[in-house]
Amino acid sequence: MTDSLATWLYAVTAAPEDGAPPQGLTGVADEPVRLVEKAGLAAVVGSVPLEEFDEDALRGHLEDLEWLERTARAHHRVINGAARQGQVIPLRFATLYHDDDRVRAMLQERREDFTATLRRVAGRTEWGVKAYVDPRSFLPDPGEPAGSEDSPGTAYLLRRRAQRQDQETAHLRATERAEEIHASLAALAVATAAHPPQDTALAAYEGWMVLNNSYLVPDGLTEEFTALVTTLGERYPAITLEVSGPWPPYSFTGPPKAEGQARPEEAAP
Repeated sequence: MTDSLATWLYAVTAAPEDGAPPQGLTGVADEPVRLVEKAGLAAVVGSVPLEEFDEDALRGHLEDLEWLERTARAHHRVINGAARQGQVIPLRFATLYHDDDRVRAMLQERREDFTATLRRVAGRTEWGVKAYVDPRSFLPDPGEPAGSEDSPGTAYLLRRRAQRQDQETAHLRATERAEEIHASLAALAVATAAHPPQDTALAAYEGWMVLNNSYLVPDGLTEEFTALVTTLGERYPAITLEVSGPWPPYSFTGPPKAEGQARPEEAAP
């Protein structure tokens, strides 16, 4: 490494017996992807120019949505490519180290954590499920019309209050159905992670997103899990379900109960 380069980290995996890096992968700076090994682990990394990826440059880049989307997709493309060759621990976008020696020191320091995480996610894959609803589908039946003796001002206030109450009722009903869906899916998963609803402007959906969860599913239950999503969609026709995956375990590589990372679809506009 030279002073003009930094090491960008994509993922951590068990060190391969042949020491060969993932083939045919290039990273966020179109650099060849390679491995840095230590303590039985391997970091999937690339060398990137500091002039484009130091703290000041990144601060400016992160305000450029086109750059952010392109670079985030390149980051996740490397993770997905590495995952096709073995289980990986995805690392957060823009994880940078000064040089390879510091990466090796990090692998040594966190060896127990990384090894335990690789054991926890072995033979398991992340699946994402989102649920969307049209609020009108969950509104209560219209009540009796307001009495004619109410003044126009009073009648207006009563209508506004009724509208707010109807919206609250609709959201409660939709949330209850989403919780029922989640409970059914969670029964097939070894772990789950809840994510906040995506911004409607970025995700391009209408109505409410009432579920945005990740499920760590044993590979042997993949077909059963995806079939269950279809069944639940038929059972709850007022709710639109969307399943995505398989993903590397983005949401399940931190300490237990820690907040999960965003999946690639949520990491960039």
